[in-house]
Amino acid sequence: MKTVFFDVFFDVDTQLDFLYPAGALYVPGAESIVAEVAALNQYAASRGIPVISTMDAHSENDPEFRDWPPHCVAGTAGQQKPAGTLLEKRTTISNTPQDFEIRGAQQILLEKQSVDCFTNPNLPALLDRLEAKRCVVYGVVTEICVKNAAMGLLRAGRQVTVVTDAVRSLDIAKCEQFFQDFTAIGGKLATAKEMFV
Repeated sequence: MKTVFFDVFFDVDTQLDFLYPAGALYVPGAESIVAEVAALNQYAASRGIPVISTMDAHSENDPEFRDWPPHCVAGTAGQQKPAGTLLEKRTTISNTPQDFEIRGAQQILLEKQSVDCFTNPNLPALLDRLEAKRCVVYGVVTEICVKNAAMGLLRAGRQVTVVTDAVRSLDIAKCEQFFQDFTAIGGKLATAKEMFV
């Protein structure tokens, strides 16, 4: 793979409730990608590339819990990210319209209450401010939240690469279908090793 320079790394929903067997909505095998996610985030930081880390931040009676078991309730341990995936200089943007300050932040924790990060009304302005033309996406769940992020970025006119060994799925067939649909409309697939250029 030839060298490509990226503008933003998207670390999707790598939170304790999804990543580990004790989590409220564990994705089987997800603990195996934590080291890759941490390495990708650190790599981005070392090159001055901002990391947008999407994070579920649900209320206790969130409407999403009609479809999924309760998980990532704001302020709980399960809603947090593993320490290794956090960068030193970070800021949080909540899921309400706001003026936000990202100067100096290596990592932007973007809260959401939906499987689609684009339901956070601040995301389009954030992408514009970061001049995010080329994006790298990884995290969980491949065929749900990662898919929504990657396809949303493509629809917004960005170039998007999904890191195939830094994602985990719940349904292999749906994951493969997403990869097919994604590449058919211009998305790229790569390994973490190919990102470390």
